[in-house]
Order: sequence, then structure tokens, then C-alpha cells
Amino acid sequence: MSFFKKIFSKEKKETLDKGLEKTKESFFGKLSKAVAGKSKVDDDVLDNLEEVLVASDVGVNTTLKIITRIEERVAKDKYVGTDELNKILREEIAGLLSETNLGNETEFSIPDIPKNKNGNKMPYVLMVVGVNGVGKTTTIGKLASQFKKQGLKVVLGAADTFRAAAIDQLQVWADRTGVPIVRQEMGSDPASVAFDTLTSAVTQGADVVIIDTAGRLHNKVNLMNELTKIKRVMQKVVDNSPHDVLLVLDGSTGQNAFEQAKQFTLATEVTSLAVTKLDGTAKGGVVIGISDQFQIPVKYIGVGEGIDDLQVFNKTEFVDSFFK
Repeated sequence: MSFFKKIFSKEKKETLDKGLEKTKESFFGKLSKAVAGKSKVDDDVLDNLEEVLVASDVGVNTTLKIITRIEERVAKDKYVGTDELNKILREEIAGLLSETNLGNETEFSIPDIPKNKNGNKMPYVLMVVGVNGVGKTTTIGKLASQFKKQGLKVVLGAADTFRAAAIDQLQVWADRTGVPIVRQEMGSDPASVAFDTLTSAVTQGADVVIIDTAGRLHNKVNLMNELTKIKRVMQKVVDNSPHDVLLVLDGSTGQNAFEQAKQFTLATEVTSLAVTKLDGTAKGGVVIGISDQFQIPVKYIGVGEGIDDLQVFNKTEFVDSFFK
């Protein structure tokens, strides 16, 4: 049995549309200038389109991939009018997102609750990584809220012991959502916090554990060693944990988000992505580029400040809102 929450109600779709409004206006404003005075898609239009995509933070490699596909279609169809360009772009971007093993999810879900070797239920363990300031703690709080609304028992672990503020911020979210938190003093061993969190969660019969981790990239080797140690210690309590390593990226930083994704994927095995703060930026194209370049599923996107404004990433809904 999977646990889920239906999210793409009319209200949620309107939130997504509004969250991508700045990106859409910026992109199509630039696109209109790129095709001005042109009736067909020729080399000049393609060159201009390439500049528009790069400027929209889709990324160079993904942009070249999209341009190549459009060139192939233009060559095949001989004559493609600029009025058809939106439709072609929409199809090619949706196609790229499909190739990153992204489902067409409309539900806020987690996989089946795992069991240990003895067949006893174990909590689903989610480890969250990302640099400070990307919305990591907020994402954890919103996830906890969503899971609790499904009737799941959630436990938070404050394993970012590098900053006292990180522990306090997570405590605020624990209080706000009404879920228990396991914490120690600043400077404590993060792996010890993770171990205590999982031990407590198993004792309580929790369904989901969300572990916060320190977000510093100034020394990748230390980060790698720390995350590896946390994983090793957690596996002493819950087999094969963490079941998901979620990297949180700030969509408003554009190309900087690419660099963060690169550094974290080198430091640890990242299995899913959350892209936050899309409502306040025109750089929403970064979602397309990151999912394509790193071949890691984008699981969640943040399109507002409200507690319910963390949405499951659905490629069909995303592309629809982008081109609406």
C-alpha cells in the first residue's frame, strides 16, 4: 500500500500557474523578440531561440539538445512556421523530462513502508541535503506536514549540528506541524543524532523519518565523509537506509543551482531533487536543465510560501503551466 495525498486540484493548479508566472512571462517575452518579423523557423530563429533558452537558465547542454531536436523536425517537415514553434518546444521539453525517469505523478506519495529482516515494519527514512539558505529546513517542515495529513507518524532528526540556528529552525517546524524531533546540542556528532532519531522512531512505530544534514560545501571531502558516516550509522538501525537522499536546490539562483547539484552528486548518492523558490524568480527553466543533465528525478517544487505550496513535480502539469 502506498500513502498519498491528491494535490492537483483546481486550487493547486492555480498555485502552480501563478508560481511559474515570472518564468513564463520572461521566457515568452524573449521568445517573441526572437521570432519577430519571421514567418518560418530558419537558422536565425534557431540561433535566437538558443540564446533565449540559455538566458532562461535551461543550461547550455540541455539547450543544445533541444535545438538539435527542433532542427531535425524542421529538416524533416521542410517548412515549419514560427507559429508552430511553441507547440514543438512544448513537446520537446516534455519529452526531455520524460527521459529522466520522471513519472506523471499527481499524488504526494512515498513507497511502501519497508520491513526489516524479521518482517517487522520499519520507518521510511528520508535524508535531506543542500546548502544553507536554499529552503532545506522549510522543505523538511512542509514534507512533515504533508505526511502527517496522510495520517502518517513522522519524526524529525536535527543532524545539522554545525549551526545552532539550523536546530532551532527545525524545532520551529516540529512545533508548527506537531511532530516529534530528536535533537542534541550544537557541535554534537551528526551521526549520533541520526542514530538516536532512528532508534526513537522505531520505538515509537513511526512511518517516516526525515533527517536534516549540514549544508556546507567549502570542504567536499569532509561533507562526503560526514554523509557517509551518517548513512553507515543509520543502517545499523534501519536496513538500507536512507531510502531516499533528497537534494534541495534554490531555483532562483539559476546556474548556481547547477553547480550545487554537481558538488552534492559528487559528495554523495542523490536520489531525488526538490527545487524551491520558483514563485519569486524568472529562472524556472533551471528545473528542465537540472533534471536533464543530472538524470535525477525532480520530486518536489516550491511555488509559494504557504505550508501547502510544496508540490509534487508533475511534468505534464509543469509544462502546461509553463506554456499556458
